[in-house]
Amino acid sequence: GPSRKKTLLLSSGAEATENAVKIAREHTGRPAVIAFQHGYHGRTLLALSMTGKNEPYKQHFGPFRSEIYHAPFPYEYQGWTTQRSLAALQDVFESDVAPDRVAAIIIEPILGEGGFVPAPIEFLKALREIATRHGIVLICDEIQTGFGRTGAMFDIEHAGIEADLLCIAKSVAAGLPLAAVVGKAEIMDAPGPGGLGGTYAGNPLACAAALAVLDVFEEQQLVARSKAIGAAIEGAMRDLQRRYPQRIGDVRGRGAMFAMEFVDKPGEEPVSKRIIAQARERGLLLLSAGAKGCVIRVLVPLVISDEDLAEGLKRLAASCDAVLK
Repeated sequence: GPSRKKTLLLSSGAEATENAVKIAREHTGRPAVIAFQHGYHGRTLLALSMTGKNEPYKQHFGPFRSEIYHAPFPYEYQGWTTQRSLAALQDVFESDVAPDRVAAIIIEPILGEGGFVPAPIEFLKALREIATRHGIVLICDEIQTGFGRTGAMFDIEHAGIEADLLCIAKSVAAGLPLAAVVGKAEIMDAPGPGGLGGTYAGNPLACAAALAVLDVFEEQQLVARSKAIGAAIEGAMRDLQRRYPQRIGDVRGRGAMFAMEFVDKPGEEPVSKRIIAQARERGLLLLSAGAKGCVIRVLVPLVISDEDLAEGLKRLAASCDAVLK
């Protein structure tokens, strides 16, 4: 966005989300945070309190932090439209916490561990308007979606909005421990000297890797490459959905971040679990996601070759055929 920015360098994604909340609370003088069901924001206590997925992350690890409230994410396949989710957010304001006590709203523009569910563009725009109207800091957690994964450098670019604070990690340094909170300068300046920091924050090795990542993004045009990768993945998944419409309920994503949600029959072993096992026998490692583990997600390196991508999608299709035929 156009506003002047400042950056806090850290080591992990959980540090980024927790420090973003600290900054928002200091800036607003308010205590509460609204997060979303199915969201994932890290494994440390405040980050875990904001996470909206019980198994395997939260079970037995409570009690959790107070003043954290969860609203329904606009998960359209599960019946949560934009309008229904916005109405539910208004219900949170009316029944749980008044907006003038809310320091921040934190959201993944696309749910990561929650099953690669994209927030509709109109929902993100509405959230920006609500946050502005009530003086709430809008935190976008782009730790998984950021750095070209969705066909833009950051996913919120698709909505044409500016976050107040942006959390990044993972791809920023190609796997080395580096994270950051990037935000509007007037908000980032709120904490006093010594209020933010960390022993290993912004370590030189990880920063050198991050600078190299930026060079590679420009040289290899990886944002554009993400769109091409996504087109291939989406095409393969939609072909599978056409073949098995009763078992693949949804194909969704943006850019190179795509997933399939499977429909399980009562009493049977989950389809996703069986497909993952078949894929492993074929030399392909897959990850499940979603509240019930019924989603298979694909998020390949943006530097993958066309040949490796095609081979991986071929093995994915063979694994689905072995289970679903």
